[in-house]
Amino acid sequence: MAEIVVIGGGAAGMMAAVAAAYADDASKNRVTLLEKNEKLGKKLFITGKGRCNVTNACGVEDFFRNVLEHSKFLYSAVYGFDNQAVMDLFEANGCKLKIERGQRVFPVSDHSSDIIKVLGNLLQKSGVRVLLQKEVRKINVQELETSGHEAEKKSRQTVRVCAVEYFDKAAKKKQTVSADCVIVATGGISYMLTGSTGDGYRFAKNLGHTVTPLSPALVPFSIREGWCHALQGLSLKNVKASVMLDGKEIYSDFGELLFTHYGVSGPLILSAASVYAHQKRKNQVCREARLFIDLKPALTPEQLDRRILREFDANKNRQFKNVLGALFPAKLVSVMPELSMIAADKKVNEITKQEREHFGFVIKHLELTVTGLRGYDEAIVTKGGVAVNEINPSTMESKLVKGLYFAGEVLDVDALTGGFNLQIAWSTGHLAGESAARFNAAQV
Repeated sequence: MAEIVVIGGGAAGMMAAVAAAYADDASKNRVTLLEKNEKLGKKLFITGKGRCNVTNACGVEDFFRNVLEHSKFLYSAVYGFDNQAVMDLFEANGCKLKIERGQRVFPVSDHSSDIIKVLGNLLQKSGVRVLLQKEVRKINVQELETSGHEAEKKSRQTVRVCAVEYFDKAAKKKQTVSADCVIVATGGISYMLTGSTGDGYRFAKNLGHTVTPLSPALVPFSIREGWCHALQGLSLKNVKASVMLDGKEIYSDFGELLFTHYGVSGPLILSAASVYAHQKRKNQVCREARLFIDLKPALTPEQLDRRILREFDANKNRQFKNVLGALFPAKLVSVMPELSMIAADKKVNEITKQEREHFGFVIKHLELTVTGLRGYDEAIVTKGGVAVNEINPSTMESKLVKGLYFAGEVLDVDALTGGFNLQIAWSTGHLAGESAARFNAAQV
């Protein structure tokens, strides 16, 4: 019987344990899941604002286009357990799903707890031993040479001994569990309050692995302009955002944006920020980035000008500030005179053609200065991690340590927002679990 220990009870860890327990010949194995928190899926519970964006229903090629780091590394994992397989698993176990804008997949209930419940039930049914409040401190791997009889030299072989040391928070004492295989699925260092404190990176380094530089990903932008901060709480749907870095457009898309006390956030911005971080990582030295917002992307400049003219013609004797309500939400109305450089109390019939055209330009090109990214406390995922060139992409097993596997956010792989990062967790976790179940300690 092989002993398989999974470290981390998040999305990747739970999926790895389930896959290991349900794999062919799984009856020969015993699977133990160690989680430092008092319950499983603590970070999963808050994803998608508590709704859990389970995956994305796009085609597999579109999926890879949304992966920013090392997409080819994920081919075996994703093709082996793709988004349809994920959706089938949850629906077959009683959690109905729905597809929303951008092919984002959510539980019909809009409750992330339903996703965690399915995984919890599968863990229980398959006999996985779940140990909560067990904080893993160290993974020890040692190779011992043994022989049956000194005269029988041919019987000598190398046996790998692995021990996982953890602190039992409830019993307040150190414990050790032996293992033939260990799957590290400890997450990154985003949302540290959920238990993602970078433990997996430490384990990897101690066992000889390289950990690439870490940074927050899927995180809001900090913005310089004060008028942006004054719009705190304003949410805009169906706008277009473009990011220019060193004079080159690196991102452009449509979606939802939220103004905050420090800058901008929302699904559209989170993806833009990850592309920005990816480019900065590649280029090392970059000048300030510029963010451009098109408030009326459905209208061409000519169509927008005609729309503005209609409003002006219908309100010739009113002040400029009193006409803006037909075009924008109240909070935007308060800053538009300053941005368009048209006096708020100026009569509409006194506005020149040049002023009107500049007003239209501002609407289509609202410009902001990006001063940086917010920190890990607001990041959805971590960019960087265990170097994938040291991991076998066909199994998720370490190339350096036999029987050691990695899955999920701990790896140097990340994607845009929209369910893609959770799909990476499901796919890599599933592959790691199945591979560990097939592991034969005698082959070491």
